[in-house]
Order: sequence, then C-alpha cells, then structure tokens
Amino acid sequence: QLYTVRADMAKDFDGSLKKIAELGFKEVEFAGYYNRTPQQVKTLLGRLGLEAPSAHVPIDALRNSLDKTIEDAKVIGHRYLICPFLMPPERKSLDQFKQHAALFNKAGEACKKAGIQFGYHNHDFEFQPLGGKLPYDLLLAETDKNLVKMELDLYWITYAKQDPLAYLNKYPDRFALFHVKDLDKTEKRGITEVGHGVIDFKTIFAKAPKGAIKHYLIEQDITPGSPFDSLKFSIEYLKKLEF
Repeated sequence: QLYTVRADMAKDFDGSLKKIAELGFKEVEFAGYYNRTPQQVKTLLGRLGLEAPSAHVPIDALRNSLDKTIEDAKVIGHRYLICPFLMPPERKSLDQFKQHAALFNKAGEACKKAGIQFGYHNHDFEFQPLGGKLPYDLLLAETDKNLVKMELDLYWITYAKQDPLAYLNKYPDRFALFHVKDLDKTEKRGITEVGHGVIDFKTIFAKAPKGAIKHYLIEQDITPGSPFDSLKFSIEYLKKLEF
C-alpha cells in the first residue's frame, strides 16, 4: 500500500516506486496519483515491472466522479477499486452506514460493468456498536456479495479485538484482499513492521478460505525511520513465512 511511502511519493513519485520494485515487490496499491495522468502511471509501472491490482479511492469520488475514476482505473490496469475510509461525521449512525451500503452497491454495479471489482477497507470504528449493531456486520448484510468485496485490514480488526478468522469463515466469499500490518507489543497497540508484533499471520493465511484472498498488501501507516527500511523488514519476513 503506497500510503506507507506517501511523503516520499509526494517528493519523488518515480524514484519511490523504483525503490519499491527494488525491494522485491511485484504489486502496489495506490492511494492517490500525485498529479500523474493514468497513462503516465501505467507507463512507469510497466517500466518498473510492477502491477497495480488495486487502488484506494475516496468516497467523494464514488459520489461525484465515479465514471472518471473507473475510466482511469481501466487505463492503469486496476482490477479493484477500494473505498478506504469514512470521515467521523459520516459514521455517526446506522442510517449513515445504510446509505453508504447503498452507494457501495451502486458503485459496485458500475465497476462490474467495466470489469472491475469494488471493495471496502475497514478500520476499527466499524466494530464499535451503533444502535446495538456492529456497522461492519451491517455493511456485510446490506451490500451485494457479488458487487462489494472486503479488503480486510488485519491490524485494525485485531486492534478492535475481533477475530479475523471468525469473519473469514462466516463470510468465505466476501474477502478478496488483505492489508498485512502488525500490532506492536506495547500498551499503545500501535502499528509495527510485519513480524515485529503479535498478529499470527501464519495461522490467518493458512486458515483463510482457500483461494479467497487474491492480494496481500503490506501497509505501515507510521514508521520509526525510513518507510523503505520498514518495508524491507516486512517483505523479508513474509518471504520466509511458510503456511
């Protein structure tokens, strides 16, 4: 997930992607294109031997520029468009989540016609009860399983003290991507390099519904030093992980 290197991308878009490729990554997920055109992005990815199966797009783009967002995605080669976040004013009630579910179905229908899969990425707030119900459960219930898949952030669902495997097993056809990031061993329960924390990735990967997860994307929102150093640790850990 290129949000990990957002500050570097803003300063040196091409150079940052080159460093990512040199670390051994084959796929990236975008969170903005930093004023590059879709064709410029596609050309650079091709030159570096990278693919971008997915991208995060803000909910406003779903409301106001969905056709253009899909058109750009097709040029770059995205196969998934993911809504990554809801701002605090947009997640105060179950009714709001119902409205979001309706929007996601609509976006999913438009994406499907273009040969793209729509999805939603969780944080922890979806697992905080509203009106006696978990918003995440409502989103799963109110969205069409064929139109809206889930990108499961393994850090945030663990941070929310929920069991990722329970959701993966209960809804085996809903999850298509993982955000792979670790929860540290401190009281703050912050984000750390994959393999430095407490999440049992080996078991989660092994027990996830077979063939369901198409893409595993490392993300680290905050790093103690250079994000490239953190990414190097994470990818080297995962290269050695057997499951």
